[in-house]
Amino acid sequence: MRVAVIGCGHVGATSAYLLALKGIPVTMVDIVEGFPQGTALDMLESSPLLGVEADLKGTNDFSEIAGSDLVVVTAGEARKPGMSRADLLAKNSSIVTSVIGEIIKHAPSAMILMVTNPLDTMTYLALRTSKLSSTRVFGMGGALDSSRMSYFVASALGAPTKEVSALVIGSHADSMVPLPRFTMVKGIPLTDVMKPEDVSQIVKRTRGAGAEIVTYLKTGSAFYAPAAAVAEIVEGVLRDEKKVFSTCVSLNGEYGLRDICINVPARLGAQGVEEVLEIELNDEEKQALQRSAEEVREGIRKLRTLYPDL
Repeated sequence: MRVAVIGCGHVGATSAYLLALKGIPVTMVDIVEGFPQGTALDMLESSPLLGVEADLKGTNDFSEIAGSDLVVVTAGEARKPGMSRADLLAKNSSIVTSVIGEIIKHAPSAMILMVTNPLDTMTYLALRTSKLSSTRVFGMGGALDSSRMSYFVASALGAPTKEVSALVIGSHADSMVPLPRFTMVKGIPLTDVMKPEDVSQIVKRTRGAGAEIVTYLKTGSAFYAPAAAVAEIVEGVLRDEKKVFSTCVSLNGEYGLRDICINVPARLGAQGVEEVLEIELNDEEKQALQRSAEEVREGIRKLRTLYPDL
Protein backbone atom coordinates (compact mmCIF):
# COMPACT_ATOMS: atom_id res chain seq x y z
CA MET A 1 0.00 0.00 0.00
CA ARG A 2 1.24 3.47 -0.77
CA VAL A 3 -0.44 6.87 -0.52
CA ALA A 4 0.48 10.11 -2.25
CA VAL A 5 -0.47 13.45 -0.71
CA ILE A 6 -0.55 16.38 -3.12
CA GLY A 7 0.07 19.68 -1.38
CA CYS A 8 2.32 20.08 1.67
CA GLY A 9 0.47 22.87 3.41
CA HIS A 10 -0.85 22.38 6.93
CA VAL A 11 -3.57 19.89 5.95
CA GLY A 12 -1.41 17.90 3.55
CA ALA A 13 1.64 17.72 5.79
CA THR A 14 -0.35 16.82 8.90
CA SER A 15 -2.26 14.16 6.95
CA ALA A 16 1.00 12.67 5.70
CA TYR A 17 2.45 12.64 9.21
CA LEU A 18 -0.58 10.91 10.73
CA LEU A 19 -0.57 8.32 7.95
CA ALA A 20 3.14 7.65 8.38
CA LEU A 21 2.60 7.14 12.12
CA LYS A 22 -0.04 4.55 11.22
CA GLY A 23 2.60 2.65 9.23
CA ILE A 24 1.29 3.65 5.80
CA PRO A 25 3.99 4.61 3.24
CA VAL A 26 3.51 8.18 2.01
CA THR A 27 4.87 10.28 -0.84
CA MET A 28 4.33 14.04 -0.41
CA VAL A 29 4.35 16.26 -3.49
CA ASP A 30 4.47 20.05 -3.62
CA ILE A 31 5.52 22.52 -6.30
CA VAL A 32 7.65 24.62 -3.92
CA GLU A 33 11.24 23.47 -4.39
CA GLY A 34 12.70 21.84 -1.28
CA PHE A 35 9.57 22.24 0.82
CA PRO A 36 8.27 18.65 0.69
CA GLN A 37 11.78 17.26 1.09
CA GLY A 38 12.46 19.34 4.19
CA THR A 39 9.03 18.62 5.64
CA ALA A 40 9.50 14.88 5.17
CA LEU A 41 12.98 14.96 6.73
CA ASP A 42 11.68 16.82 9.78
CA MET A 43 8.96 14.19 10.23
CA LEU A 44 11.40 11.31 9.80
CA GLU A 45 13.71 12.75 12.43
CA SER A 46 10.87 12.42 14.95
CA SER A 47 10.47 8.69 14.34
CA PRO A 48 13.15 7.50 16.82
CA LEU A 49 11.50 9.53 19.57
CA LEU A 50 8.10 8.04 18.76
CA GLY A 51 9.36 4.51 18.30
CA VAL A 52 8.00 4.13 14.77
CA GLU A 53 9.50 3.12 11.42
CA ALA A 54 8.11 5.75 9.07
CA ASP A 55 8.21 5.34 5.28
CA LEU A 56 7.89 8.91 4.07
CA LYS A 57 9.40 10.95 1.26
CA GLY A 58 8.94 14.42 -0.20
CA THR A 59 9.35 15.43 -3.82
CA ASN A 60 8.60 18.07 -6.43
CA ASP A 61 8.33 15.40 -9.12
CA PHE A 62 4.82 14.08 -9.81
CA SER A 63 6.26 10.99 -11.48
CA GLU A 64 7.16 9.69 -8.02
CA ILE A 65 3.49 9.06 -7.22
CA ALA A 66 3.56 6.13 -9.66
CA GLY A 67 2.27 2.97 -8.02
CA SER A 68 0.17 4.81 -5.42
CA ASP A 69 -3.03 3.06 -4.40
CA LEU A 70 -4.69 6.28 -3.30
CA VAL A 71 -3.91 9.96 -3.91
CA VAL A 72 -5.04 12.63 -1.45
CA VAL A 73 -5.50 16.07 -3.01
CA THR A 74 -5.09 18.93 -0.55
CA ALA A 75 -3.50 21.44 -2.94
CA GLY A 76 -5.22 24.80 -3.08
CA GLU A 77 -5.71 28.10 -1.36
CA ALA A 78 -7.02 28.04 2.23
CA ARG A 79 -9.87 30.16 3.54
CA LYS A 80 -9.20 33.51 5.15
CA PRO A 81 -11.52 35.54 7.40
CA GLY A 82 -14.61 36.69 5.51
CA MET A 83 -14.22 34.05 2.79
CA SER A 84 -16.69 31.27 2.20
CA ARG A 85 -15.54 27.94 0.80
CA ALA A 86 -17.32 28.90 -2.44
CA ASP A 87 -15.06 31.97 -2.78
CA LEU A 88 -12.19 29.58 -3.51
CA LEU A 89 -13.85 28.01 -6.54
CA ALA A 90 -12.11 29.78 -9.43
CA LYS A 91 -8.62 29.70 -7.93
CA ASN A 92 -8.73 26.14 -6.68
CA SER A 93 -10.48 24.65 -9.70
CA SER A 94 -7.47 25.60 -11.82
CA ILE A 95 -5.13 23.92 -9.34
CA VAL A 96 -7.29 20.80 -9.11
CA THR A 97 -7.57 20.29 -12.87
CA SER A 98 -3.78 20.49 -13.15
CA VAL A 99 -3.27 18.03 -10.28
CA ILE A 100 -5.83 15.55 -11.64
CA GLY A 101 -4.02 15.59 -14.97
CA GLU A 102 -0.78 14.63 -13.21
CA ILE A 103 -2.51 11.85 -11.26
CA ILE A 104 -4.02 10.31 -14.39
CA LYS A 105 -0.64 10.54 -16.13
CA HIS A 106 1.44 8.96 -13.36
CA ALA A 107 -0.97 6.93 -11.18
CA PRO A 108 -3.96 6.07 -13.38
CA SER A 109 -5.04 3.12 -11.24
CA ALA A 110 -5.16 5.10 -7.98
CA MET A 111 -8.26 6.16 -6.10
CA ILE A 112 -8.59 9.89 -5.40
CA LEU A 113 -9.61 11.46 -2.08
CA MET A 114 -10.45 15.15 -2.46
CA VAL A 115 -9.84 17.62 0.37
CA THR A 116 -9.48 20.93 -1.51
CA ASN A 117 -12.32 23.43 -0.97
CA PRO A 118 -15.03 23.98 -2.03
CA LEU A 119 -15.00 20.25 -1.33
CA ASP A 120 -18.19 19.06 -3.04
CA THR A 121 -17.57 21.05 -6.21
CA MET A 122 -13.91 20.05 -6.37
CA THR A 123 -14.88 16.38 -5.95
CA TYR A 124 -17.30 16.73 -8.87
CA LEU A 125 -14.57 18.43 -10.92
CA ALA A 126 -12.08 15.67 -10.10
CA LEU A 127 -14.58 12.98 -11.05
CA ARG A 128 -15.47 14.56 -14.37
CA THR A 129 -11.95 15.56 -15.44
CA SER A 130 -10.36 12.24 -14.38
CA LYS A 131 -13.09 10.21 -16.14
CA LEU A 132 -12.61 7.56 -13.44
CA SER A 133 -15.39 5.40 -12.03
CA SER A 134 -17.46 7.16 -9.37
CA THR A 135 -16.37 4.47 -6.91
CA ARG A 136 -12.77 5.71 -7.17
CA VAL A 137 -13.24 9.44 -6.54
CA PHE A 138 -14.65 10.70 -3.24
CA GLY A 139 -14.27 13.58 -0.79
CA MET A 140 -13.50 14.01 2.89
CA GLY A 141 -15.92 16.73 4.08
CA GLY A 142 -18.74 14.88 5.85
CA ALA A 143 -16.38 12.87 8.04
CA LEU A 144 -14.85 16.12 9.31
CA ASP A 145 -18.22 17.77 9.91
CA SER A 146 -19.47 14.71 11.79
CA SER A 147 -16.35 14.68 13.97
CA ARG A 148 -16.84 18.34 14.81
CA MET A 149 -20.44 17.74 15.79
CA SER A 150 -19.42 14.74 17.90
CA TYR A 151 -16.95 16.91 19.80
CA PHE A 152 -19.49 19.68 20.38
CA VAL A 153 -22.04 17.16 21.72
CA ALA A 154 -19.51 15.46 24.00
CA SER A 155 -18.29 18.82 25.30
CA ALA A 156 -21.82 20.07 26.00
CA LEU A 157 -22.78 16.88 27.85
CA GLY A 158 -19.46 16.32 29.59
CA ALA A 159 -19.38 12.88 27.98
CA PRO A 160 -16.35 10.98 26.63
CA THR A 161 -15.96 11.62 22.91
CA LYS A 162 -15.84 7.86 22.25
CA GLU A 163 -19.46 7.62 23.46
CA VAL A 164 -20.71 10.08 20.82
CA SER A 165 -21.28 9.31 17.13
CA ALA A 166 -22.66 12.22 15.09
CA LEU A 167 -23.85 12.30 11.50
CA VAL A 168 -23.70 15.31 9.18
CA ILE A 169 -24.69 15.05 5.52
CA GLY A 170 -25.13 17.49 2.64
CA SER A 171 -22.59 19.99 1.38
CA HIS A 172 -19.36 20.74 3.21
CA ALA A 173 -20.55 24.32 3.58
CA ASP A 174 -22.91 26.47 5.63
CA SER A 175 -25.89 24.54 4.22
CA MET A 176 -24.62 21.22 5.62
CA VAL A 177 -27.27 19.07 7.32
CA PRO A 178 -26.44 17.93 10.86
CA LEU A 179 -28.78 15.08 11.85
CA PRO A 180 -29.54 15.07 15.59
CA ARG A 181 -31.87 12.04 15.20
CA PHE A 182 -28.95 10.01 13.86
CA THR A 183 -26.46 11.37 16.39
CA MET A 184 -26.00 8.86 19.19
CA VAL A 185 -24.78 9.26 22.76
CA LYS A 186 -23.90 5.76 23.94
CA GLY A 187 -26.54 4.41 21.56
CA ILE A 188 -29.25 6.91 22.56
CA PRO A 189 -30.41 9.53 20.02
CA LEU A 190 -29.24 13.04 20.86
CA THR A 191 -32.83 14.27 20.68
CA ASP A 192 -33.60 12.06 23.71
CA VAL A 193 -30.78 13.34 25.92
CA MET A 194 -30.57 17.06 25.11
CA LYS A 195 -33.09 19.91 25.19
CA PRO A 196 -34.26 21.10 21.74
CA GLU A 197 -32.77 24.56 22.22
CA ASP A 198 -29.39 23.02 23.10
CA VAL A 199 -29.58 20.74 20.07
CA SER A 200 -30.21 23.82 17.91
CA GLN A 201 -27.06 25.45 19.29
CA ILE A 202 -25.04 22.33 18.46
CA VAL A 203 -26.41 22.34 14.91
CA LYS A 204 -25.60 26.04 14.49
CA ARG A 205 -22.07 25.67 15.82
CA THR A 206 -21.42 22.64 13.61
CA ARG A 207 -22.40 24.58 10.50
CA GLY A 208 -20.07 27.41 11.43
CA ALA A 209 -17.23 25.28 12.83
CA GLY A 210 -14.77 25.93 10.02
CA ALA A 211 -15.44 29.67 9.99
CA GLU A 212 -15.05 29.78 13.78
CA ILE A 213 -11.49 28.49 13.48
CA VAL A 214 -10.70 30.77 10.54
CA THR A 215 -11.83 33.74 12.65
CA TYR A 216 -9.47 32.75 15.46
CA LEU A 217 -6.48 32.00 13.23
CA LYS A 218 -6.95 35.04 10.97
CA THR A 219 -4.30 33.94 8.46
CA GLY A 220 -5.26 30.31 7.92
CA SER A 221 -7.85 27.60 8.41
CA ALA A 222 -8.28 24.32 10.29
CA PHE A 223 -5.86 21.48 9.65
CA TYR A 224 -5.59 19.09 12.60
CA ALA A 225 -9.17 17.83 12.43
CA PRO A 226 -9.25 17.75 8.60
CA ALA A 227 -6.00 15.77 8.59
CA ALA A 228 -7.37 13.34 11.17
CA ALA A 229 -10.41 12.78 8.95
CA VAL A 230 -8.13 12.13 5.96
CA ALA A 231 -6.03 9.65 7.92
CA GLU A 232 -9.07 7.70 9.15
CA ILE A 233 -10.58 7.47 5.67
CA VAL A 234 -7.31 6.48 3.99
CA GLU A 235 -6.55 3.82 6.60
CA GLY A 236 -10.08 2.44 6.32
CA VAL A 237 -9.84 2.21 2.54
CA LEU A 238 -6.35 0.76 2.24
CA ARG A 239 -6.93 -1.78 5.00
CA ASP A 240 -10.34 -2.67 3.56
CA GLU A 241 -12.10 -2.03 6.87
CA LYS A 242 -15.53 -1.48 5.26
CA LYS A 243 -16.14 1.48 7.57
CA VAL A 244 -19.07 3.84 7.03
CA PHE A 245 -18.18 7.52 6.77
CA SER A 246 -20.18 10.54 5.75
CA THR A 247 -18.37 10.96 2.46
CA CYS A 248 -18.68 13.20 -0.58
CA VAL A 249 -19.73 10.75 -3.29
CA SER A 250 -21.39 10.82 -6.68
CA LEU A 251 -25.12 10.05 -6.44
CA ASN A 252 -27.18 8.30 -9.08
CA GLY A 253 -30.71 8.59 -7.79
CA GLU A 254 -30.04 8.05 -4.08
CA TYR A 255 -31.91 10.61 -1.96
CA GLY A 256 -33.55 11.75 -5.23
CA LEU A 257 -30.25 13.32 -6.40
CA ARG A 258 -28.29 12.82 -9.62
CA ASP A 259 -25.25 14.36 -11.32
CA ILE A 260 -23.91 15.73 -8.05
CA CYS A 261 -21.24 14.96 -5.46
CA ILE A 262 -22.40 15.47 -1.89
CA ASN A 263 -21.85 13.98 1.56
CA VAL A 264 -23.96 11.00 2.58
CA PRO A 265 -23.18 7.81 4.53
CA ALA A 266 -21.08 5.46 2.40
CA ARG A 267 -19.19 2.26 3.06
CA LEU A 268 -15.56 2.55 2.00
CA GLY A 269 -13.14 -0.29 1.35
CA ALA A 270 -10.39 -1.50 -0.94
CA GLN A 271 -12.59 -0.82 -3.99
CA GLY A 272 -13.31 2.74 -2.89
CA VAL A 273 -17.00 3.61 -2.51
CA GLU A 274 -18.47 0.14 -2.08
CA GLU A 275 -21.98 1.13 -0.98
CA VAL A 276 -24.01 4.31 -0.62
CA LEU A 277 -26.32 3.96 2.37
CA GLU A 278 -29.72 5.59 1.95
CA ILE A 279 -31.05 6.32 5.43
CA GLU A 280 -34.71 7.19 6.01
CA LEU A 281 -34.99 10.97 6.37
CA ASN A 282 -38.08 12.79 7.59
CA ASP A 283 -39.62 15.59 5.53
CA GLU A 284 -37.67 18.36 7.26
CA GLU A 285 -34.36 16.53 6.76
CA LYS A 286 -35.17 15.79 3.11
CA GLN A 287 -35.91 19.45 2.46
CA ALA A 288 -32.68 20.52 4.16
CA LEU A 289 -30.70 18.06 2.03
CA GLN A 290 -32.36 19.35 -1.15
CA ARG A 291 -31.48 22.95 -0.20
CA SER A 292 -27.91 21.88 0.47
CA ALA A 293 -27.77 20.08 -2.88
CA GLU A 294 -28.97 23.21 -4.65
CA GLU A 295 -25.99 25.11 -3.21
CA VAL A 296 -23.67 22.45 -4.63
CA ARG A 297 -25.45 22.63 -7.99
CA GLU A 298 -24.86 26.38 -8.03
CA GLY A 299 -21.15 25.68 -7.63
CA ILE A 300 -21.30 23.16 -10.45
CA ARG A 301 -23.01 25.73 -12.68
CA LYS A 302 -20.18 28.17 -11.97
CA LEU A 303 -17.66 25.44 -12.74
CA ARG A 304 -19.29 24.87 -16.11
CA THR A 305 -18.79 28.52 -17.04
CA LEU A 306 -15.07 27.84 -16.58
CA TYR A 307 -15.06 24.30 -18.01
CA PRO A 308 -17.93 23.96 -20.53
CA ASP A 309 -17.08 20.32 -21.27
CA LEU A 310 -17.88 19.11 -17.74
